[in-house]
Amino acid sequence: MALAIAILALVLLLCFCSALLRWNEVRYRRKGLPPGTMGWPFFGETTEFLKQGPNFMKSQRARYPFLFKSHILGCPTIVSMDPEVNRYVLMNESKGLVPGYPQSMLDILGKCNIAAVHGGAHKVMRAALLSVVSPTMIRDRLLPKVDDFMRSHLRNWDQQIIDIQEKTKEMALRSSMKQIAGIESGPLSESFIPEFFKLVLGTLSLPIDLPGTNYRRGIQARKNIVKLLQQLINERRASETQKDDMLGFFMSEENKYKLNDEEVIDQIITVLYSGYETVSTTSMMAVKFLHDHPKVLQQLREEHFAIREKKRAEDPIDWDDLKAMKFTRAVIFETSRLATIVNGVLRKTTKDMELNGFLIPKGWRIYVYTREINYDPFLYSEPLTFNPWRWLDKNLESHNYFFIFGGGTRHCPGKELGIAEISTFLHYFVTKYRWEEVGGDKLLKFPRVEAPSGFHIRVSSY
Repeated sequence: MALAIAILALVLLLCFCSALLRWNEVRYRRKGLPPGTMGWPFFGETTEFLKQGPNFMKSQRARYPFLFKSHILGCPTIVSMDPEVNRYVLMNESKGLVPGYPQSMLDILGKCNIAAVHGGAHKVMRAALLSVVSPTMIRDRLLPKVDDFMRSHLRNWDQQIIDIQEKTKEMALRSSMKQIAGIESGPLSESFIPEFFKLVLGTLSLPIDLPGTNYRRGIQARKNIVKLLQQLINERRASETQKDDMLGFFMSEENKYKLNDEEVIDQIITVLYSGYETVSTTSMMAVKFLHDHPKVLQQLREEHFAIREKKRAEDPIDWDDLKAMKFTRAVIFETSRLATIVNGVLRKTTKDMELNGFLIPKGWRIYVYTREINYDPFLYSEPLTFNPWRWLDKNLESHNYFFIFGGGTRHCPGKELGIAEISTFLHYFVTKYRWEEVGGDKLLKFPRVEAPSGFHIRVSSY
């Protein structure tokens, strides 16, 4: 009897689940939509997307064309793997497309962050941001701070086993904090850093506002960070002394883009957030690829020792040195391509629109999936080979499907600053040290590139 009841309950549960899946498919059925599946109500196919990553994408691509519908990160979404469609979406924001980042990211990074605004507001925010990361600002104000920080950060690594993932994360965040708001080691730094890590986790969570969720922790972390930054702004305003950092420039009379405190704080959080992930992960993966490819490391060392030979030991890296690091730039680009630090970007439709013969309803997201483009043999010969020399052909940086740093009006404004930070890190790392992997550390590639248990290397002086 008990067995019969258990079997009946199981059958009913299966029927209920099947009905839920069917209901969700019918709910999003509309003539002209691309093919695809929508998964469970509310959750959609988010679990499969996050856990399986590229394999989920390849599975869907095998079943459907380069365009398919899904429901990921809380939104009905059209996923595009078509290079031409991706280019159109990224280059035509004014034609019914706006940023479509997940609600959790918008809530936590702030309504004034450059990724959330569009139209006239985006132009102002982008111009304001570009003004603090311009070549002149990098040369005169930021590069000296980066150089000073990197020297200090890499000072005592000799004869150590270090977690290069932890070290590059610390490097990216602390370097940015110094450039942006002059925050160095001390009470403010120690209060800020743990809150920032909670904020990062919250941006990639479902927007479920319940105690104990990453989203709730991220929202609270944002409140704490805003409070700390507002306190810093108030102190600077009261002291009437201008600091030589990004915050000082935002608050100065020479800045023609007059932002209120909320806008300034959201821009600071955005710069910290966007630079943290890309700079730290690219630096870690560059160390990995250089270890695995001795000829690349040899040529990189030659470039950096040639720069050092013209300097005294205490002389910093300057703008001319940075421009001379052509092979270093190629290593950074190839690392970004092969490691695929950024898998894609999201846009949202503001009206019903047609895309490649399909209807895309108003309010749906379009996920421009750029990962596969990085491995396209028509764009990159032997695409799975780490070959920085390919980037010495400058035309490769400007080809139509180069989306490593975004595209269109959303092209990453901090690209050159990030390259300057990674180049300076590599300069001091490869000229001071040699290293070998301890071994046994696992690297994940999706949804973000990371080593769950750390990525450990044994370092000795060169």
